[in-house]
Amino acid sequence: MRRLLRGQCLLTSALAPRRSGSSPYGGAVRYNSALSTDHFAQLASRQSSRHQIYQSLSSDPYVNLSIEHFLLEHAPVDSSILFLYVNRPCVVIGRNQNPWLETNLEALYNDRVEIGKGDNESEDVLLVRRRSGGGAVFHDLGNLNYSVISPRTTFTRNKHAEMVVQALHNIGATNTSVNDRHDIVMTSGTSEQEGPGASLPRKISGSAFKLTRHRALHHGTCLLDSPNINDLGFFLRSPARDYIKAKGVESVRSPVTNVSTAFENAFAPFSIQAVIEGIMEQFARLYQVSPDAVRRAQRAHANEPELYAGADWVAGVVGAQEGYGELEIRKGIDELCSLEWKYTQTPQFTFSTFPFEEDPRQRPTLPESLPPSSRVFLRFKHGAIVESEISVSSDSDVASEQARRVHEVLNGRKLHEIQLSQWDQLLTDRLGADVEATVAHELARFIGSKLCA
Repeated sequence: MRRLLRGQCLLTSALAPRRSGSSPYGGAVRYNSALSTDHFAQLASRQSSRHQIYQSLSSDPYVNLSIEHFLLEHAPVDSSILFLYVNRPCVVIGRNQNPWLETNLEALYNDRVEIGKGDNESEDVLLVRRRSGGGAVFHDLGNLNYSVISPRTTFTRNKHAEMVVQALHNIGATNTSVNDRHDIVMTSGTSEQEGPGASLPRKISGSAFKLTRHRALHHGTCLLDSPNINDLGFFLRSPARDYIKAKGVESVRSPVTNVSTAFENAFAPFSIQAVIEGIMEQFARLYQVSPDAVRRAQRAHANEPELYAGADWVAGVVGAQEGYGELEIRKGIDELCSLEWKYTQTPQFTFSTFPFEEDPRQRPTLPESLPPSSRVFLRFKHGAIVESEISVSSDSDVASEQARRVHEVLNGRKLHEIQLSQWDQLLTDRLGADVEATVAHELARFIGSKLCA
């Protein structure tokens, strides 16, 4: 597909405003006839496309986040856009977060991780770093992601969360509201299985924001019917948390629930698609979108992939074809997939098994298999080791020499590139011949259990 240049329109005859009853390709058909999704980039960038509504057919988080970023950067500055998507199981961290602090990396990078109560199948759970701020969240096929891109001058942080709440109210989830952190919470207490405290607000939706000079992006999650609701902590609980002191944004832990729990005794089954259609309707009311655009957007998911365009709107479905077929979106996908983006974007942090001035917290006791004198200190910048002190000797002079030899090998190394076997080899080689091999192995195993991806 040819790259779209600003101001260029490869389908001028298809996308330019026309008289009523005129077809983009000639003939007497309605203005908002179906267009191939190959035209997505041109339609989204068209200066008259002031209102846009899309639902993604892809569950690939790299594709969806990159389509979203393309819309933020290339849509008209006065446009308002709704983009809805559901991702495969993944942990998504914020732009300025630390994956070693926020996630269980060992769980994410075991090739096959079994998730979901009672599910005998297993799936790879991806680590994704998005381009916006905010905290770490778990996505799966029961979690709806909503994204609204609008002019910055009209943006407020609660505006679109309230839009989603109104859509939930309209389907019967009237116990939802927006709290002072701009999150959507639900007060349930309808199920005896939830036990004490069930009536307290539980989080169903968190938000993240990205502001540019003219545009505002607000995207949020909505836990509708996640099969992994009880397993989120497994992926979001870092085994290194007690040892890490980090700059950047740290996630706020909150109890969560599914919107579907409010419909446990309902006559009709809970429908994620009904929520999607309701959010489209509320978005249309908020931004005075043509009813034709809403109807087309709501119907498109059930048909072959296609887009519709009116005089000032675009609506329909997008997905992997559009993501990989447009050069700018493909670049975004490649960036998000890269280990450089996932790991080296991490702000500075330290890992230490002992208190020090910057981080005076008491640490958990080291494993009994290690000498009590064992010390591990690592300082990282952009995910690379810039300072270290690793030793096992109780003699300060010997410990200093051990630390020096180890640092010669570690200095400048990127943490995500060091595997457990490499920790084992370098500690065996560098701690010294007088250190028992079992001690080096146990220290490598301890470090690897906390820091290896």
